Amino acid sequence: MREPLWARFARQALSRVLFYGALLFGVWWWMLRMPGAVSLPVLRPMTGAEVELAQRLRGDVGILAGTIGERNVLYKPKQLDQAAAFIEASLSGAGYAVREQSYRATGTPCRNLEAAIRGTSRPEEIVVVGAHYDTATGSPGADDNASGVAATLALARHFAGSHLARTLRFVAFVNEEPPYFWKAEMGSLVYAKECRRRGERIVAMLSMESVGYYTASQHYPLPLRGLFPSTGDFVAFVGNLGSGALVRQTVGAFRRTKALPSEGAALPNAIPGVGWSDHWSFWQQGYTALEVTDTAPFRNPFYHTPGDTPDKLDYDRLARLTTAMDAVVADLAQ
Repeated sequence: MREPLWARFARQALSRVLFYGALLFGVWWWMLRMPGAVSLPVLRPMTGAEVELAQRLRGDVGILAGTIGERNVLYKPKQLDQAAAFIEASLSGAGYAVREQSYRATGTPCRNLEAAIRGTSRPEEIVVVGAHYDTATGSPGADDNASGVAATLALARHFAGSHLARTLRFVAFVNEEPPYFWKAEMGSLVYAKECRRRGERIVAMLSMESVGYYTASQHYPLPLRGLFPSTGDFVAFVGNLGSGALVRQTVGAFRRTKALPSEGAALPNAIPGVGWSDHWSFWQQGYTALEVTDTAPFRNPFYHTPGDTPDKLDYDRLARLTTAMDAVVADLAQ
C-alpha cells in the first residue's frame, strides 16, 4: 500500500526535528555543559589569608599599572622593561630560577619570563599558567592585564617549593596587544612555537586575562546573547572546541571551591572574544588551552583606555579568584 502524501511529509518533518534536536543537544553537551553549580546565593566570608592576598594583589597591580603605567614596545619600551624587571624580581624572590626567552619585536629587545617547578612522577607532562604584561597604547592596563599578572605571581608564590606530579610553569608573556596580536612577534606565540620545536608535551595552558573587574553590566557577542548571566559578577573559562575537556575539568575544580560564580564554554574561535589572548597561541601549536577572564570588553567600559586604572578593580574578588585557582592548578598538576 502506497504511503499517503501527508504521512510521508509528517515522517520527514519528524526526522528533521529529531536530527536537529539531537544536533542541538550534542552542541550543548560538548560546548556549554559544565559540572557543578553555576551561581552562588551568597559569597562566603573571606578568609584571613584572602584578606592579606587582596592587599598583595592591590600592591602588585599598583606597581604595574600605577607606578610603571603604560608599557609596550612601540611607545613605552623603558616601562615595558621595568615591568619585566619587576616580574623577574618577584619570581626570583619566591625562590625560582627565572628563564628569559629574548627576541626582537620591531627591532626592540623584549622577553618572555618563565619560572618552573619540575614534576616528580610525570615531569614530561607540562601545565602552563601565563599572563601578558604589556598594555594597549594609551592605557595603564590595570585590568588588562596587570590583574592577570598579579594573579599569576600569587599562584607562583603559592606553589613555590611544591612537589607536583606534572611540571608546572608560570610564564609572563610580552607583546599580546596590537600590533603584535595574532602576529609572529606575539610573545606567547614565540613561546608556544619554541615548546613545539622542543617536542614538549603541554597538557594544559591557562591564560590569566583581565580578571579583576566585576560590575552589574555584562554583554556578549551576538551568538551568545541570552545564554549567560546579564550581571558581570562571574569568572569565565573559555576554550576552543578542542579544549572542551579541559574547560570542564577547570570549571569543576573552580566551582568546588565555592569562591565566585563561574561560567564555562568551549566555543569556535570564530566567535568574537574566544581567542583574544595568549591561549590562542597555544591552539596554533596544537596544545589544549583556555582563558580565565572577567570577559574584558564585554564587561569593562575602561578596556584599552586611559581609565583602566588600579582603583577600578575589585581586589577582594580578585583574591577569591586567585585562591580558587590554587585548587584548579593543583588539580591539573597532580
